[in-house]
Amino acid sequence: MPGENLSRDEAHERAALLSVDGYEVALDLRSAVGASDEAVRTFRSVTTIRFRRTGTGTSTFADLIAPSVNAVTLNGRSLDPAEVFDGARIALDGLADENTLVVDAQCAYSRTGEGMHRFVDPEDGEVYLYTQYEPADARRVYANFEQPDLKAPYRFSVTAPEEWTVWSNGAGERDADGVWRFAETAPISTYITCVVAGPYHYVTDTYRRGDLEIPLGAMCRKGLAKHFDADDVFLITKQGFDFFHDNFDFPYPFGKYDQAFVPEYNLGAMENPGMVTFREEYVFRGKVTQASYEARANVILHEMAHMWFGDLVTMVWWDDLWLKESFADFMGSFVNAEATRFTNSWVTFANNRKSWAYRADQLPSTHPITADIRDLEDAKLNFDGITYAKGASVLKQLVAYAGRDAFLEGARRYFKRHAYGNTRLGDLLAILEETSGRDMKGWAKSWLQTSGVNVLAPDVTYDAEGRITELAVLQEGDELRPHRTAVGLYRLDADGALVRYARAEADVTGVRTVVAGLAGEERPDLVLVNDDDLTYCKMRFDEGSLATLREHLGDVTDPLARALCWSALWNLTRDGLVPARDFVAVVLAFAGRETEIGVLQMVHAWTKSAVTLYAAPEWREEGGRLLAEGGLRELRAAEPGSEHQLTWARFFAATASADADLQLLEGLLDGTARIDGLDVDQELRWALLSPLAAHGRADEARIGEELARDDTATGKRHQVRLLASRPSAAVKAQAWAQVVESDALSNALVEATIAGFAQPSQRELIAPYAEKYFAAIERLWAERSIQIGMDVVRGLFPGLQDDAATLAATDAWLSAHASAAPALRRLVLEARDDLARALRAQECDRAAE
Repeated sequence: MPGENLSRDEAHERAALLSVDGYEVALDLRSAVGASDEAVRTFRSVTTIRFRRTGTGTSTFADLIAPSVNAVTLNGRSLDPAEVFDGARIALDGLADENTLVVDAQCAYSRTGEGMHRFVDPEDGEVYLYTQYEPADARRVYANFEQPDLKAPYRFSVTAPEEWTVWSNGAGERDADGVWRFAETAPISTYITCVVAGPYHYVTDTYRRGDLEIPLGAMCRKGLAKHFDADDVFLITKQGFDFFHDNFDFPYPFGKYDQAFVPEYNLGAMENPGMVTFREEYVFRGKVTQASYEARANVILHEMAHMWFGDLVTMVWWDDLWLKESFADFMGSFVNAEATRFTNSWVTFANNRKSWAYRADQLPSTHPITADIRDLEDAKLNFDGITYAKGASVLKQLVAYAGRDAFLEGARRYFKRHAYGNTRLGDLLAILEETSGRDMKGWAKSWLQTSGVNVLAPDVTYDAEGRITELAVLQEGDELRPHRTAVGLYRLDADGALVRYARAEADVTGVRTVVAGLAGEERPDLVLVNDDDLTYCKMRFDEGSLATLREHLGDVTDPLARALCWSALWNLTRDGLVPARDFVAVVLAFAGRETEIGVLQMVHAWTKSAVTLYAAPEWREEGGRLLAEGGLRELRAAEPGSEHQLTWARFFAATASADADLQLLEGLLDGTARIDGLDVDQELRWALLSPLAAHGRADEARIGEELARDDTATGKRHQVRLLASRPSAAVKAQAWAQVVESDALSNALVEATIAGFAQPSQRELIAPYAEKYFAAIERLWAERSIQIGMDVVRGLFPGLQDDAATLAATDAWLSAHASAAPALRRLVLEARDDLARALRAQECDRAAE
């Protein structure tokens, strides 16, 4: 990987030297079919780049990662590939004022989801291709100048098997000679060019608005066609286009709008203009809850927002990645709430999305939203909870701070002023100062250029009659930021509901801020210092409010307020301030009354982590028993056929370990047991079978029987995961070898194997691999792609060996490998922090015994 890196300084130097007039890229993908899987290795890629020298130098380089180069020609002069190509770069000397570079290469098909990914469907043998480039993998498919500020128009042509269809960013058709030729794109960056090719199932529609007409397309593998609800995808797409056209005053600039749901995808989705790609898990094979549809809608709208934030106007370098990702993440929830049926999407955001941000912002690798990105490895790791979810949270705070109208007017001016160009932080701030009249530089310094999360807590005094004399908000943190926040007062009414009876907004600054407008109010049962979730902070409670939540959290009637309370309690648990067993008790008491399905699913995930990671080891077995009992109780009590019933069924399966519980799962699978209204479809079958495999009650033959029922790509991934989860030393050794010692598995099967390998019930069985992990990771990081390296280093870290010895082994590795790749060290430091946090939380829980 180090030889494939590109530094920020190198990129800036190259941008100062040249500008690119255009690309012509010709790919021949016929080699993807007709040979055995092992024989398929490369495809031909011929790239013509026209560029001008605008600086004083005469030397630069083009980027290309390929097994071999057939020919290189610069301005009609042949260059010896053996002399100019080192496997990642093509050296270019003797540049003229105007230059033409032609590179004829053999590029490699990918099995890691980077570059040109090739997938063979086990169900029917069909081959599917798609590209994925961010941040710098276009160079795996064609020669280029791989940095976001060297935008250019592109013309793609693709030769493909006769029975295939091919798509790219622009509209295309097959010529008489059998070659697919695509319209020239607007100027865009390398990382958002795209090719999708294969026998995809393809559905079309059209978006119309006045004189504007946008052809719409949606596609998936043929094997998923029977599950594909393209109508709902198009509905959300049209609602999104309506919103953006109403509010951005800049028509969609990229012609058609295709959306491809593709296999073995590493990301949620990618915003390639005119050709958006998504992970195919968003095509639902069985019954799912509305939270899944909401999540898919959020991603569709997130990627659509990128057409403006990121594609039309792009950051100069990855330091300002937030200029696209934070905005798109914010817009996903913003548009969902205002333009679709998912009107409560801000509830999901507060409970789910911000949880990711809070975790990332407390790691040793935390960074400002505008980060210091030295090179491409830094960039890859900064697609994180800070860039996405914290950035989106801060933008929500900005809307409260500057005003909705000023924010949207700023967006409109930003697009018109910088269309098809590249920007930095200052470009946006200058426009927002124009539209809001606020000091954006001071706001940006506090919110965008510093790291860490603030803690806000109430400080309330009362008179002798129990009325508030003063309510202040206390702020903690290394950087005391300005917060536009709301404070809500809640009390139990005559019907036992916990409802808000007073609210005041305030600009919180410094250590202590008195909130005007609440003096004289009656004593509340609950004080929320970030009511309505206007700002980004961890919220604390006074003693009375915390006691109220322990007894009445389920009585909070407002869904957003309730979601904020769940989130705050979870942060207290992670921080070792509330025992894990207390959090579990609150969940068992009130989760059955949670109406928001997305919140319930998040609470379930937190609760499993509370028992697995944060509970004292001696209480884990008891905690697990309580979760399974509570899960089964709520499953039986849920309305038959409801999404709550399905959610509790999955939770029960994930927590079941007692013999009677496992017998019930077996009965649900073989039909001898039944729960009224519960439809045990294929996806639920795999969920029910998972604990049986992990606890040794489903062997290889039984798992094979399930694969025979579901002999599909998705079924294969489930099978691989379950096979690796069996409680056997031989199984663990095989799984380890397949992931660590071999690169034969695709990215999706690596992910599945890792997920199966580390089971909380098998701590002793996998303990020997802690030492092997530290011995292997530096070599693995050097030999594998960065995506696989990230998956393995994160996924196989011995965090389940949660003791002082593992912490010491991690520290010893970090001490002995001070010169290891910074991105690798960051991943290990993050895992170490998670482990140390777990040990602190366990001490808190142990003290509660």
